[in-house]
Amino acid sequence: MGSNSSRISDLPKNEYLKKLSGTESVSENDPFWNQLLSFSFSAPTSSTELKLLEEATISVCRSLVENNPRTGNLGALIKVFLSRTKELKLSAECQNHIFIWQTHNALFIICCLLKVFICEMSEEELQLHFTYEEKPLGSYSSDSEDLLEELVCCLMQLITDIPLLDITYEISVEAISTMVVFLSCQLFHKEVLRQSISHKYLMRGRCLPYTSKLVKTLLYNFIRQEKPPPPGARVFPQPSDGGGLLYGLASGVATGLWTVFTLGGVGSKAAAAPELSSPLANQSLLLLLVLANLTDATDAPNPYRQAIMSFKNTQDNSPFPSSIPHAFQINFNSLYTALCEQQTSDQATLLLYTLLHQNSNIRTYMLARTDMENLVLPILEILYHVEERNSHHVYMALIILLILTEDDGFNRSIHEVILKNITWYSERVLTEISLGSLLILVVIRTIQYNMTRTRDKYLHTNCLAALANMSAQFRSLHQYAAQRIISYTCRHLRRYVYVLDKLYFPHSHCSTLQHCFSSLSDNGEELLSLTCSHVLRSYASSLFSLLSKKHNKVLEQATQSLRGSLSSNDVPLPDYAQDLNVIEEVIRMMLEIINSCLTNSLHHNPNLVYALLYKRDLFEQFQTHPSFQDIMQNIDLVITFFSSRLLQAGAELSVERVLEIIKQGVVALPKDRLKKFPELKFKYVEEEQPEEFFIPYVWSLVYNSAAGLYWNPQDIQLFTMDSD
Repeated sequence: MGSNSSRISDLPKNEYLKKLSGTESVSENDPFWNQLLSFSFSAPTSSTELKLLEEATISVCRSLVENNPRTGNLGALIKVFLSRTKELKLSAECQNHIFIWQTHNALFIICCLLKVFICEMSEEELQLHFTYEEKPLGSYSSDSEDLLEELVCCLMQLITDIPLLDITYEISVEAISTMVVFLSCQLFHKEVLRQSISHKYLMRGRCLPYTSKLVKTLLYNFIRQEKPPPPGARVFPQPSDGGGLLYGLASGVATGLWTVFTLGGVGSKAAAAPELSSPLANQSLLLLLVLANLTDATDAPNPYRQAIMSFKNTQDNSPFPSSIPHAFQINFNSLYTALCEQQTSDQATLLLYTLLHQNSNIRTYMLARTDMENLVLPILEILYHVEERNSHHVYMALIILLILTEDDGFNRSIHEVILKNITWYSERVLTEISLGSLLILVVIRTIQYNMTRTRDKYLHTNCLAALANMSAQFRSLHQYAAQRIISYTCRHLRRYVYVLDKLYFPHSHCSTLQHCFSSLSDNGEELLSLTCSHVLRSYASSLFSLLSKKHNKVLEQATQSLRGSLSSNDVPLPDYAQDLNVIEEVIRMMLEIINSCLTNSLHHNPNLVYALLYKRDLFEQFQTHPSFQDIMQNIDLVITFFSSRLLQAGAELSVERVLEIIKQGVVALPKDRLKKFPELKFKYVEEEQPEEFFIPYVWSLVYNSAAGLYWNPQDIQLFTMDSD
């Protein structure tokens, strides 16, 4: 077949590939390299094409693994690439298309080979392959160069120093992809790596001085979102419609490694899958996240995380403390804009979380913005479409909100931002609503979804913490937001009574209660009717009289059951009994949120008082409950005070008249009668060993989102693969 092969299946027979991987040593000065690197190739982008390419070249790679100890051809190829990169910047300035084209091809081959080498061998074996020289079998020189370190340093220089032009776009993407491949050894280990070649080369030695420059370049690539150049402007020769055509060099060499071959019948056409708008930005962001989440070395902290933690705004003229290494400056306004625009992807949300959590300069800047809705609305949309997002993306979005709500200024300002026509919110038409009220609606909806579907305690705890942080600054709540706060609390109060009924009277089966709960709508909006209020009241009275004797024991049993510590003689509690702790925790927190609002901003929230009065019958049943009695004092006082004023006003009151009476009553209610409670404040703190969560998450994003990279799912050990 030789050099004219036009299908992937023909690649193992390609004469140049066979020579590269064969038993004959090829000097780095051999004309063979010009021939090898003179191919036109539309790099595959879809997973199908990438899989075909890997399967076709795996035999070539394995042959090279076997023969390279004797031939040193891998080292020769890398040296050819290294020598060319020294002239790459000048070639870009001189528009030397052929030189850049061949250099890119060399890097593409290296990346393909490196990916297989890392997957198929240990790090010790890998390093040996990168220190081989052309020498007889069995003779190893002690002064051999570490070509792997040279390659990594060269890639960092290429990424940071080569100007981004149409003719250098592809080689910049390839350099970043090769860096990702170099770090990919983590994919093939179940445990998080704490010592590896990445630690050896990236955290000390020759690569360390490039840290801040590399992080800055990757951030700017993300900010700029540069699209790939149009086909006519690229460095690569464009094939004709006839298929694989040779791009002839001045020397008249024969066709190179590959002509543009046919992939599944599509030839050189674009892949069927939608292409990334900016492969460079996407690849840069993934590499940045991988670097930021490397574990610390045994003798040094992760320098890339240090750089991310400490960079400042270009408008900040204060000097960097001498104790902060790898510092740099970047335009915060451009970064903020890019973050707002790119939140549809997991990786952009993870970057936002990383910056907010780790860089106090960024956090201060963002909280001072007067257009926070541009950032918050995309985050709320992620949570609103929770059914369509993976759980990690939802977690990151939620934690971002929790971090933001730690700031009182943020909690006040979001109620001052008025939004018009939120089209993606479909439960109700919202023609006008404050950002704060919308945030409340979305978070409550997220809790609701979690409690009915995923039942993840971590998620609902963080949702409630965000609402609690906001509660003292609730202002002018939209009537629907106020209604949802109260109706959601009522739903759990009813559920609580139902569970207690099942626990204490397992054979009584209150049919009215069962009917009520079976008629809940999917989103838990309301019971269809509450004609059984007298039944609830009588049950509550009888149940609460038993709580002092049984309640603590039941909760203790439920907790033990959850922890798996019940003795062999104990009868496991049914599922609804194990839910009792969770339901009570949610009720307690929602009551505290309502109480915090009433105590701190009663006069700003007549709609909340209105919603509370509308459901007063249910709240009154819990006045004497031992778990809620303390927090119910203020709620009971408000209900009693305003109910009295409504009675005095007479019957048949309109909604407008009730709100008017509430607004007048707020002024008359003595504030000293409301009991003061400690301020509700929750702060996000990462779990111990956060890398156990973040490293698999980041690499799952690389696996699923990296442009032009494919790994066999059967080889992946770090995380569980979803079944196709």
